[in-house]
Amino acid sequence: MTKGGFGKTDQVKVGFVQVFVALVIVASVFLFVQLYLIPAGISGAIVPLFQPSGDAAEKIGFAEFEGGVFASTKNKDMENTITSDTEVSKSYINKEYIFDTSFESRNTEEHGYVKGPDEFYLKAPALGENAIILEPWIGFTIISLVVGFTVMLLLTMVLPTSIGVMAALFEQQVHHVKVKIRLQTGFTDEIVDILTLPDSQLEQADRFEIERAFRKIWDRTTTDVDAATQLIRFDDLWDEETDVVFFRNEAIYNRIKEFFSEFVISEISDTKDGIEWTRNHLKIGKGLRLYMAHHFSEKYSNNVTGLAYGGAAVLIIAVGIRGLKFIPATKPSFILFAIFLEFSLLVLMAVTLFYTEEEERMDKMMKKMEDANRNQLELLRGQQADIHNLANALIGQNAEIIKQKVQAAISQHLTDDGKVREIVGKAIVENMTIGFGEEKSPE
Repeated sequence: MTKGGFGKTDQVKVGFVQVFVALVIVASVFLFVQLYLIPAGISGAIVPLFQPSGDAAEKIGFAEFEGGVFASTKNKDMENTITSDTEVSKSYINKEYIFDTSFESRNTEEHGYVKGPDEFYLKAPALGENAIILEPWIGFTIISLVVGFTVMLLLTMVLPTSIGVMAALFEQQVHHVKVKIRLQTGFTDEIVDILTLPDSQLEQADRFEIERAFRKIWDRTTTDVDAATQLIRFDDLWDEETDVVFFRNEAIYNRIKEFFSEFVISEISDTKDGIEWTRNHLKIGKGLRLYMAHHFSEKYSNNVTGLAYGGAAVLIIAVGIRGLKFIPATKPSFILFAIFLEFSLLVLMAVTLFYTEEEERMDKMMKKMEDANRNQLELLRGQQADIHNLANALIGQNAEIIKQKVQAAISQHLTDDGKVREIVGKAIVENMTIGFGEEKSPE
């Protein structure tokens, strides 16, 4: 997070307070969903589908008892005397239709059917001869945890950074992506700050600082070919009337994209949105994209994919065991657990893939590599020509110097009578020695 000017950043760390608040939110929402929403949701979905209808509704009474229990009555007239405050009793129900999603124990003597406090009891002719027993702490734990984590993530994105774990992670990511941009481009912190400033803040920034930063970026992204041809110069486009926001978003961003890559521009754009989120935590989408695209999907995409395959394996095992009749049709809680587990992991994988950056097209990458190699080749050719010219100059000068030295030495020896006599005398002695040696050799 930038404070007090360009380049000054304060890193936010996740501490005990943020983690504690997150755990409290997850636990509270989990219990609320498990104890209230799940029973109400199952009752609201099952009862309308399987309650008496048509001719059966005209013959059989059907009423709601205390605790949200729905059951058929022993006669049609009895349903009018039963209210939502009436306790479940064996004397009222006929056991043909029973939808009990409460966390209360039932027994045959008092209620007419048996159910434990951690079970849901569902019975209707369309469901089969035997009642369906659901165990919510097995079958619906996963979905309750998912709802709890989802609510926690959303709330902690909006909460202040001091108590919101996701808010702290988002601000951390703003700083980390800025560091990545600086390392990838070689720009200073001040230039990176200007590149990532939201449009509204860029308009209010110092124009002199902006011009100086833009000029440095322009020079940095100028290739050797551009410098040689001088097609477009910075001063040709920049003047006192130039719109700084438009110039940055069009000219500067395009030059950075062409010189570096589209990923750098993506990081700059998402960081700019992340900074907007720091000013207004209600802009959840901007902060979420920065965190997911440049941290979570990069670091945990393989983990999420592996978990999704693991969930699929659990589901296959559950279905296989069910096919072997080791899981009775009347107790499908483990099947529900496997289904909700795989569903949750597939949703997580879908979200991760949604925020994963697309790979740059191969033709664009090849074009950039070709341009970079061409620029490097032109540079090497220029260096080779300079070295060749320097070598020629050095060789030509050395040859002339050597020639002059030899001529001077010869002239010096020829003008010195003593040295000439000494050289001639040595030559005569050597020739005589060689001659005597040749005469003695035949003997």
